[in-house]
Amino acid sequence: MILVTGGAGYIGSQIVKQLVQQNEKLVVVDNLSTSLKANVRDCELIEGDIGDPTILAYLFNHYRIDEVIHLAASTVVSESVVNPAKFYNNNTSNTAKLLAKCAEHHIKNFIFSSTAAVYGNVTNLPVVEETLCQPINPYGHSKLMSEIIIKDIAAASTMKQVTLRYFNVAGADPSNKLGPSLQHSTLLIRMAVQTALGIHSHLNIYGNDYDTVDGTGVRDYIHVIDIAKAHLNALTYLRSGGSSTVLNCGYGRGYSVLEVVKAVEKITAQKLPVQYLPRRAGDPASVIASADKIKKILVWQPQYNNLEKIVTDSYYWEKQLLQQ
Repeated sequence: MILVTGGAGYIGSQIVKQLVQQNEKLVVVDNLSTSLKANVRDCELIEGDIGDPTILAYLFNHYRIDEVIHLAASTVVSESVVNPAKFYNNNTSNTAKLLAKCAEHHIKNFIFSSTAAVYGNVTNLPVVEETLCQPINPYGHSKLMSEIIIKDIAAASTMKQVTLRYFNVAGADPSNKLGPSLQHSTLLIRMAVQTALGIHSHLNIYGNDYDTVDGTGVRDYIHVIDIAKAHLNALTYLRSGGSSTVLNCGYGRGYSVLEVVKAVEKITAQKLPVQYLPRRAGDPASVIASADKIKKILVWQPQYNNLEKIVTDSYYWEKQLLQQ
């Protein structure tokens, strides 16, 4: 059985949906702090925190768990700068507690949701997995520390692990059944689409003096469906005898904030009012993935490698939410 932590969230719910479609046996645990119970369908959801020893004991004693997909975490970079203790507790400490249980119960396979934030400010693009990790914010530090713990636990046991370093996840389920549901969001594409729909009066752009093509930050945006599929491919890889590894999850193509704005304006036929603000603490100028390794090792072929497709799916999802 597979344990999915954070499986009611934006990315986790997409992974759970795909696992259910493949008739996998799974149980989801989520504290619902940034997610919705309704996102989990056709499998059991345990409401609780993986940092709670009672919850952990119940999960591992009540279910025959032999594989774990670990997504539960705090993820907002700017918040991590203001409240680092929360991130070290939720991300690093709770991961260590979960891994201790995994070691105790001889878990076979562990898939970890990490982040490109572990790299920090990089000069050589696209970023390869062997790049020296030098995070510039507590979020990145908390995830890198978790990666180190996972690597050490795997080395000392029979557990194998795949660490997936996400770049910028965006979009929604093309069927309009799942997507980001909470009102508060810092995701650029979502904020831009909501601005086009009149939910926000303007779009804030943080920094226009970066050393990039137009002065705004550049990111590698990846569709949430493709991210979810990478986890299923990682599971297949480990089950077939694959060794532990770390992989980037991105497309290898970067878009600036202003390029995203233009794409949203094209799809929605709305001119976006923007406001330029100073750079946010902890934001690097440009982060673009090398996706060669994940495509080769996991035989991963993204379906939605297209900014306009990502924007379109996000737009129809947000439009639907407005009508509810």
